[in-house]
Amino acid sequence: MGALDYLKEQLEELESQGLALHPRTLEREQAARTRFDGREVINLASNNYLGLAAHPRLKEAAANAALEFGAGTGAVRTIAGSMTMHRELERRFAEFKGSEDALMFQSGFTANSGTVAAVLTREDVIVSDELNHASIIDGARLSRAEIKVFPHKDAEAADRLLADATSTGRRLLITDGVFSMEGDIAPLPALVAVAERHGAIMMVDDAHASGVLGRGGRGTVDHFDLHGRVDVQVGTLSKAIGVLGGFIAGPSQLIEWLANRGRPYLFSTSAPPAVVAACLAALDVMRDEPERLDRLWDRTRFFKEGLHSLGFDTGASETPITPVITGDEEKTQELARRLFEEGVFAPVIVFPTVARGRARVRTIVTADHTEEDLREALDAFERVGRELGLQE
Repeated sequence: MGALDYLKEQLEELESQGLALHPRTLEREQAARTRFDGREVINLASNNYLGLAAHPRLKEAAANAALEFGAGTGAVRTIAGSMTMHRELERRFAEFKGSEDALMFQSGFTANSGTVAAVLTREDVIVSDELNHASIIDGARLSRAEIKVFPHKDAEAADRLLADATSTGRRLLITDGVFSMEGDIAPLPALVAVAERHGAIMMVDDAHASGVLGRGGRGTVDHFDLHGRVDVQVGTLSKAIGVLGGFIAGPSQLIEWLANRGRPYLFSTSAPPAVVAACLAALDVMRDEPERLDRLWDRTRFFKEGLHSLGFDTGASETPITPVITGDEEKTQELARRLFEEGVFAPVIVFPTVARGRARVRTIVTADHTEEDLREALDAFERVGRELGLQE
């Protein structure tokens, strides 16, 4: 017997419970209509909110940067140096977020986990929403701080946990801005008030809010007009920006500290020129084509209203992330399979990404979907939902 043969049994167990994941293969560029596994489908799976992943200006910027500066950077920035374009992107992102400075990480995941672990120690306390992203959870564990979890969006519970904390160390209150599996928005004004009352660091992960909420997509801090009252803003470059990477925006001393003690920044090679140039181009497109954000929300409202009229359970969603919740893992797998056969790709989300009994397919509308695309998708949901008995 091989040392890893036990994994076969565990995989078989996942399969029997409807929890096994089988990623599909994308055969063309990421777009509203594209090709997966040999089938032309309406794509409701992507975080490409503004349709920038295949925008001509981003592709041109990436190609030109690779030709001029090469395919890679050679090492981490503390060893091989920062490229001018890295610093320019950080300057632009800080300006976008209304912060003093910003630092680029290799991904949104490492931005979250690396920052939490770098700014806290075992003497400190973290108060975290129960539905926060896995990268926040991992960063909290790595910090070795005491972790206290409050019920989803319950600012009063967060207040009590901070008040009851006996540690004399620092306190961090942290939340997603938009919750990636529910599509709802954090009660940031109430949480900021709680953090201020207790002298806690306030941190928001705006991965799914950057490019989506606020003026020009500046995120939840701008959406709620809380500039200057949130200490740490996390952003990603892989969702609405359409490329790859993560960001921390905040006070200059935070950014300098992370450049000295943020382990992902210190120990992973920096983003290649093509990625950085494409991100800069994305910020230009967001500035020059504000109608993309308006179109995203117009299409979102159209699709949500359609799902509601068909009787589907979409939970508490307030954003382009709209789950269709069945609660049953096997039925969710069947729902996704049948939708795909009908020409609609909506991915399965099951435990451990969501709690057991909260299985769903997650849909995301983008600025590039047309009403015709969405009507066709709704027709498929109606047919399959009736077949599986899912409408309320």
